[in-house]
Amino acid sequence: AKFWALEGLRERIEDDAGDVMLLGAVALPTGATFDWQQAAPVSSLLERDWSDAAERISALAHPVRLAIAHAVLMGTNSTAELAHLPSLGTTGQLHHHLRLMLSAGWLQSAGRGHYEVPASRVVPVLVMLAAALP
Repeated sequence: AKFWALEGLRERIEDDAGDVMLLGAVALPTGATFDWQQAAPVSSLLERDWSDAAERISALAHPVRLAIAHAVLMGTNSTAELAHLPSLGTTGQLHHHLRLMLSAGWLQSAGRGHYEVPASRVVPVLVMLAAALP
């Protein structure tokens, strides 16, 4: 069926307003694989204060930070390697962007000077890109 995920979600909806779901089965070029899903009732999302999400969203919504997330997902994970990204200015700017991404949860430390996208953020990053790209 064309909408197999949607059909499965409809069978589980308990709220009259409906639910939204993010899901993905991902294999990255690094060899890492992720199976992930998250659902939320629409009514609870509409009732929440969305300003809490603004900082997390803006921490990713910058060309350099998107380039960092992309590079890390592709396997470039050390500060030294990330410093060579073409869109990056200085190492100070790199550290500024890394701090923002770490505090918002888009990256986590994977050892001294190494970073990874947390498993719980891989699919959401890719879903945001799928929604934003033509």
